Amino acid sequence: MRIVLRIGGSVVASPINPALISEYVDLLKDLRKQGHEVAVVVGGGALAREFIRVAKNLGLDENAQDEAAISVSRVFAQLFLQKLGELGCKTVPLTIKDAVKCLREGKIAVMGGLKPGMTTDTVAALIVEQMNGELFIKATDQEGIYNKDPRKYADAVKLEHLSFEDLPRVFGEDEHKAGIHQILDPEAIKILKKGRVKVVVVNGFKPKNVLAAVDGEKVGTLIA
Repeated sequence: MRIVLRIGGSVVASPINPALISEYVDLLKDLRKQGHEVAVVVGGGALAREFIRVAKNLGLDENAQDEAAISVSRVFAQLFLQKLGELGCKTVPLTIKDAVKCLREGKIAVMGGLKPGMTTDTVAALIVEQMNGELFIKATDQEGIYNKDPRKYADAVKLEHLSFEDLPRVFGEDEHKAGIHQILDPEAIKILKKGRVKVVVVNGFKPKNVLAAVDGEKVGTLIA
């Protein structure tokens, strides 16, 4: 199966969690051994947002704020690749083309951000599109997608299944902003909807949820 795993910075980077990164690396090795083609896109989390804040306070524009966040996400991608060793790409791919080339060589591609105005969700969606991916898994800091923000509302209900058409009413943002923080970025949703890619949103603090999603088990929220 061709899989793209998007690991939220809120999971491995807020705070930085070396033990969880190691668990994910072991999981990626297992998926590769099972014959799956795997690309990973990791976010920069709280550290990236801190650099956005610093850039903003320096009077830098939104492009420069995004560039700072992208650099942070690439550092996390580099840590993953170093830990993967021979199974991973030699370097963090800086273009979608580089990532696809690495995948075709039988390696695991791990990326951060690409360019200003584009979130790591969108990067992951573009990789799915280019590799004709079959499954997009978003490992986030929630159990799935809720009818409203569970961090603010105690009566929030987790949604087991959604269609792409349902998403606009669930999410608040419909355009990119530096440091946008919602389960799935609006641009990524457009790409995934166009390709009719199966999407599963899971609690990323439990890497076994990713394996469950790959195995077709009921976990998190399914968008299809």
